[in-house]
Amino acid sequence: MYATIKFYLKSFLFLELFKGLNVTGRYFFRRKFTVQYPEQKTPISPRFRGLHALRRYANGEERCIACKLCEAVCPALAITIESEQRADGTRRTTRYDIDLFKCIYCGFCEEACPVDAIVETSIFEYHFENRGENIMTKEKLLEIGDSYETQLAADRSADAPYR
Repeated sequence: MYATIKFYLKSFLFLELFKGLNVTGRYFFRRKFTVQYPEQKTPISPRFRGLHALRRYANGEERCIACKLCEAVCPALAITIESEQRADGTRRTTRYDIDLFKCIYCGFCEEACPVDAIVETSIFEYHFENRGENIMTKEKLLEIGDSYETQLAADRSADAPYR
């Protein structure tokens, strides 16, 4: 009996409506958090997963050993790798393609890589204008890795205690 009276009292007095309006009113007169995007940038975590890059060792040799773990672990099947053996017996990739339309930026490729060759950078401002630009070839990935190596190394060292 008491529960039904309470239910009807809440319904007719619109208590939930006024509670919601109270929350809205409190935030209405506060200072806003708006970020003016192109001019202002928000801080990005070192763990942010953006555009991919292939890294090199300090001597200039590419890190990828063509183990194909990143290709195997990719849930979207966005990575394609072809490899061949060199004269000294080591394997290296001849083709390393990532289709960015298929990629879901999960970071599994980065986690699976035993030599830290494939990484996801903090670059999130990129676009494609022509057909086929969404396919990141080995050359494009190495170019990105070369140009952002200092930032990549800093992000990896900041993240090292948590790995």
